[in-house]
Amino acid sequence: MLKEFKEFALRGNVLDLAIGVIIGAAFGSIVTSLVDDIMMPFIGILMGGVDFTSLSFDVGSATIKYGQFIQTVFDFLIVAFSIFLFIRFLNKRLRRKEVEEEKAPEVDAKEELLTEIRDLLKKQNNSEHKEGNRSLE
Repeated sequence: MLKEFKEFALRGNVLDLAIGVIIGAAFGSIVTSLVDDIMMPFIGILMGGVDFTSLSFDVGSATIKYGQFIQTVFDFLIVAFSIFLFIRFLNKRLRRKEVEEEKAPEVDAKEELLTEIRDLLKKQNNSEHKEGNRSLE
């Protein structure tokens, strides 16, 4: 049972997932800092210095912190947009590489015909060589 667990834990997909989670957490802290320390002060300036997190109202003995909710929604939108831009950038780079790899040099009809003749001659020579070896035995 220990051997099976070891095989499972060291399987490529599990390791890839673990690495993805760790990098995702690190990326999350970067994006959180981007949102909290850079973007939200600018948004606050554009909106007249409004700090969303302080917005609230009281209902009886309960405090409804709708400003915190608005802040969380903005954080989510900025994080989602940042991830979208990052994935979009990666996809464009990967597609560009795939297109470059797919662009094989154009082969004209003469070269293609010569290649087929060469391959047929190789095949014929190999079969004659094998038959010659059989007659020597």
